[in-house]
Amino acid sequence: MLSHLSQAVWADWIWFPEGHGWADLTNRDGKVYPKLPDLWVSIPITICFLFVRQIFERTVASPLASLLGVHDKKRVCAPPNPVLEAFFCRTSKHPTQTSIESLSKKTGCSVRQVQRWFRQRRNQGRPSKLKKFQEASWRFTFYLLAFFAGLAALVDKPWFYDLKLMWEDFPKMPLLPSQYWYYMIELGFYLSLVVSVASDVKRKDFKEQVIHHVATIALISFSWLVNYIRAGTLIMLVHDASDYLMESAKMFNYAGWRKTCNFIFTMFAVVFIITRLVILPFWIIHTTLVYPLSLYKPFIGFYFFNGLMCVLQVLQIFWAALILRMVVKFLPGNDIVQDERSDNEETESDDEGEDAREKSQNGHMQNGHTPLNNNHRKRD
Repeated sequence: MLSHLSQAVWADWIWFPEGHGWADLTNRDGKVYPKLPDLWVSIPITICFLFVRQIFERTVASPLASLLGVHDKKRVCAPPNPVLEAFFCRTSKHPTQTSIESLSKKTGCSVRQVQRWFRQRRNQGRPSKLKKFQEASWRFTFYLLAFFAGLAALVDKPWFYDLKLMWEDFPKMPLLPSQYWYYMIELGFYLSLVVSVASDVKRKDFKEQVIHHVATIALISFSWLVNYIRAGTLIMLVHDASDYLMESAKMFNYAGWRKTCNFIFTMFAVVFIITRLVILPFWIIHTTLVYPLSLYKPFIGFYFFNGLMCVLQVLQIFWAALILRMVVKFLPGNDIVQDERSDNEETESDDEGEDAREKSQNGHMQNGHTPLNNNHRKRD
């Protein structure tokens, strides 16, 4: 039964145009073609990336952070309070005003003290500036090397200049060593991102990031199996072209280098829009979605591949909207760029300064508690 199911799933008519099939990918005459077992090579590469990242962050990223002046502020930990801790863990990290007043009565603390406790407790769970710098440094290094490695692998190929050649003699296109390693390294890196997603910095677009990683892994794997490798290498190159600029802008953001950050971010925004909103949809996706219809009849594999491409393109539009919003924010006032995807990026409470403001605004402390000031500006 399993044999029949496997034959049905991997039937030629599902994954290849009419007249072609898996037999076309049989090695012959010294020519090598991609195979399913090849993808297992990405597993040790993934493990290697996870170990190398730990070493890189300790031996390269941390010293670089010190050199650029990236230092973490000392955080004020929330004092032990079983009632507030139970509410924080089981109910909500952001209690409503009604809940705050109820907790104030239960604990004997003022409303302001309860608000401050929750703010301090939330800050304890946020990643430090150093951790964010280390993560950005690691991704910057990979994306930069991957982009230039991909460019070197593609710049002398005819389909780099004439995209229609991606389909020349498809699927009987022999595999090149540069394509093999480019694919395995990219696949291994994205697998490592999925493995480390639980410990990486959480951002507001966490779900979109996971969808992006899963769609990318599926695209890389599927394009490898059915020999869409020429299209796959071009897609990976387009994505790597702008990512290293974003990561470097974040690095200088954490270091407080305002003008450098703004300049690099502007470059990133321009490159992102050109590559993700112009080249990707109007050149590459057009060549994978529209042009093949003039050569072959549509088949399931064609729809599957282009469906994943459309998912990625929707994510590009989503991120482009965030990027343009950031550009609008920092250009008029020349402020430092804030990553719209971050959860209160670079925002931490300064309780000593807040205490001083409260004293100046509300007068002396009454019975050890700060009087409630409904006009106090929220910092969260």
